[in-house]
Amino acid sequence: MNDALALILPVLAGAALGLFFFGGPWWTDGRALSARQPALLVVGSMLGRTMVVLSGFYFVAGDQWQRLLLCLVDFVTARLIVTHLLGGDARFGAGPVAGTSRHAP
Repeated sequence: MNDALALILPVLAGAALGLFFFGGPWWTDGRALSARQPALLVVGSMLGRTMVVLSGFYFVAGDQWQRLLLCLVDFVTARLIVTHLLGGDARFGAGPVAGTSRHAP
């Protein structure tokens, strides 16, 4: 039972960290439009999310690289899920490039 729990916790933590990190810009963008200092909000959000995620990786991994690997794999999987749900291009993290069209003129 301890072995299964030791594998499930890094997977769940990786998913939670990924949802937090990659869902954060969606939340920040909605608030930045009405903020007095939107640049400060965006930069602060990025720094805060990065600190939380790096701390999470540190505590989840402990002294075992296998736990860190499980956490990282689910972190990346969460990125794919968030970009799919929010409609972004999973390869680049954004929508279509402005000025381009798939249709002939």
